[in-house]
Amino acid sequence: DPASVPEPADAESRRRQRKGPVYPTANRPRVDLAFYDKARDGMEKISELTIAPRDAEAFDVPAGHFFRIQCPDGPQVGDLNLWNAHDLQENFFSGKTRAIHATHLTVGDRLWSAMPYLRPIATITYDTLQWYGWDEDGCGIHDVIGTRCDPYINRMLSGVDAHHHCHSNLIRSLVKHRNMPVPEAERRVHDVLNVFMCTGFDRETHQYINKASPVRSGDFLEFFAEIDLLGALSACPGGDCAIREAGEEWPCYPLRVEIY
Repeated sequence: DPASVPEPADAESRRRQRKGPVYPTANRPRVDLAFYDKARDGMEKISELTIAPRDAEAFDVPAGHFFRIQCPDGPQVGDLNLWNAHDLQENFFSGKTRAIHATHLTVGDRLWSAMPYLRPIATITYDTLQWYGWDEDGCGIHDVIGTRCDPYINRMLSGVDAHHHCHSNLIRSLVKHRNMPVPEAERRVHDVLNVFMCTGFDRETHQYINKASPVRSGDFLEFFAEIDLLGALSACPGGDCAIREAGEEWPCYPLRVEIY
C-alpha cells in the first residue's frame, strides 16, 4: 500500500528538480525542410494501393521517393511498420524515435531504425492534421506510444480469440508480400507508428488513452524514403478508435498508400 510509505522531509524539493529533454534538440541532426519542399515540386504519383477495412497490405518504396498514407473515405487510423527493404533486421524503432523527437510525430520528425543501425529511414514531409496540436486532454496525433492491437492481449483481457488485429494483419501482409513463413513474419512485426490515431496519457491515472481521431476524407501523412523501404500498413479494426459502448457499431474504412 503506497499510503503506508511516509514521505521524506525533503519530498517536495525532490519533486521540484529541473527538467529537460533526454536528448537536447540542439544536438539533433538538422532536417532541411527546404530540400524536401524542393523535391516535392513536380512529383508524380507512380502507384497506389488500397488497404481494405480491418486488413493490411505490404508495399515497397524506393529511396528518394515520397509515400502518402491517405484516408480516402470515412475516419480511419492505421498501424505502420517499416523495414530496410534489403535487410529486415533493420526496422523502424518507435521507442528511440519517441526519445529523439516526441510522443507524437509531425512534419520534420524522422523515423529512426533499430540499433546497431540507428539512422533516419523516413522523414515526415507533410501532415494535413498538423493543425490539431494538443487538445485539452493532452492528446495529439500520430503517436509512437502504443504498440499495436494483438490477439494475445485480447485473449488475456476478454478471453476471446480474434485474429483481425493489427499485429495479425501485419503478419499476414508480410507472408503475402514476401512469401515468408508465418513464424518468421511474426518475428519481423514491430512496434508501430499509429497513423491518424489520437492519443495521450491521462493526467490523473497516467494511463495510455485514446479518443476519436479527427481524420477526415482527404487527409494524409506524407513521408520521404531515405533508404529503400518495405512498408506494411494495417487499417485498424478499431476504425477511428472512438470510445464506444458495448454493442455499439464499429465502422471501419479503407486506407490508401500512394507512392510518388
